[in-house]
Amino acid sequence: MDIFERIDSAKVLPVAVIDDAGKAVMLVDALARGGVTAIEVTFRTDAAAEAIRLIRKKRPDILVGAGTVLNSEQVRAAANAGAQFLVAPGLNPDTVRASAEVGLPFIPGVLTPSEVERAMSLGLNRVKFFPAEAGGGVAMLKAMSSPYRAMKFMPTGGINAKNLLDYLSLDCVFACGLSSVCERSLINDGAFGDIERRAKQIISALEPLNRR
Repeated sequence: MDIFERIDSAKVLPVAVIDDAGKAVMLVDALARGGVTAIEVTFRTDAAAEAIRLIRKKRPDILVGAGTVLNSEQVRAAANAGAQFLVAPGLNPDTVRASAEVGLPFIPGVLTPSEVERAMSLGLNRVKFFPAEAGGGVAMLKAMSSPYRAMKFMPTGGINAKNLLDYLSLDCVFACGLSSVCERSLINDGAFGDIERRAKQIISALEPLNRR
């Protein structure tokens, strides 16, 4: 199973901002107890690379990617840390090329048809729809995806247990990014029981989809 197949299977990708790398393994353990075995660790803190390295070393069954990857330097840092895929909020051709050079799947962010076409011109067929709710939500994604049948989207931004299925029910959506599962404050406070509970709520929300 390749990386995209694993993301497809997971369906949900919690987005985590980790300030203390020492809490990374406890975080993914809490997610796993809740039934979630994939995570995106954002490069918004100095602890991100070390957090990814620790997860890959100590919990190799967890699928871990690097998020908020904005330039080639961060691409290399994420690759060196052991990230299995990369995600960005926007579409930077230089970052796309750098990701290809290190051999990592890359999911850049788009919000408009022009950005979708730019991604296609760079050889991509999977992108992040960001910010999803602020950018028009399900209605916008339906309208924008209609002309681009070959493109698959990962909506991220404002998605939670209540609206998750609205997105995942779309044929163009392969997974959803969720920042609501492991909020930064919960990680910093060591509230891993709350994170486990939120993960279970997300998995429970997926049950109607799994029964289809």
